[in-house]
Amino acid sequence: MAGVDTPAPRGGLTRRRRRQLVLGGEYAVFVAAVLLVVALADWQALKTNFFNPDEMGRLFPEILTVGLRNTVIFTISGFVLGLVAGLLIALMRLSSVLPYRWFAIAYIEVFRGLPALLIFIFVGTGIPLAFPGTELPGGFYGQVALALGLVSAAYMAETIRAGIEAVPRGQLEAARSLGMSHGRAMRSIVVPQAFRVVIPPLTNELVLLFKDSSLALFIGVTLNQRELAKFGTDLASERGNTTPILVAGLCYLIITIPLGYLARRLEARQKRGQR
Repeated sequence: MAGVDTPAPRGGLTRRRRRQLVLGGEYAVFVAAVLLVVALADWQALKTNFFNPDEMGRLFPEILTVGLRNTVIFTISGFVLGLVAGLLIALMRLSSVLPYRWFAIAYIEVFRGLPALLIFIFVGTGIPLAFPGTELPGGFYGQVALALGLVSAAYMAETIRAGIEAVPRGQLEAARSLGMSHGRAMRSIVVPQAFRVVIPPLTNELVLLFKDSSLALFIGVTLNQRELAKFGTDLASERGNTTPILVAGLCYLIITIPLGYLARRLEARQKRGQR
């Protein structure tokens, strides 16, 4: 019967007892590893170089008004651009018009396959060379938003496409039977339902964009255009102390941890709704 311990062979241990011993051993190894790290670490050096209170105090409020502010601006503008472009590419990917579908497939494969760093370098150097004298709206901020949007649009397009395909086909057919055109049925019925499905993965994409905004430095930034990573590394080099990098990392976590928690809550709520 389930839950009944298997009788131990003569002179041996039961299966449950063996599991308990293995689990206890795993806990013991983990605790021993933690204690070893604590014992061997040079805590005075860590405090001086990473947790220096004087250096921390000198970072504020500039790290918030410059570094964090620019990071949030880059992330939100790139996310909005990527979301709009991703929706358009997802619809093209599902289109019956072959050139649209081919373009969408090529875009998704290329921009998912290239490192984000190359996209930033291309936007910063390739576009000015290809279109001399042309400046993007927003200047430097527009360049960063475009780079982030190009990268995120490829991932969002596949996410949105999967969400659209998850909507039962009968929803579209019912709308068409009521006299709606295909485009109106997609706008009014299918796409809103698809977005309810894809909100959790889109939230995860926002977290990734928040981190990818650190690549803005490869376009070339001024002092007032620095995002968190550039702000922290510049001050660390200037002052010979790595505390600014730690503080910049904590600022990232202040944003990414709540967003990650929100994504998990949305996924859990979605799973409960599907039961």
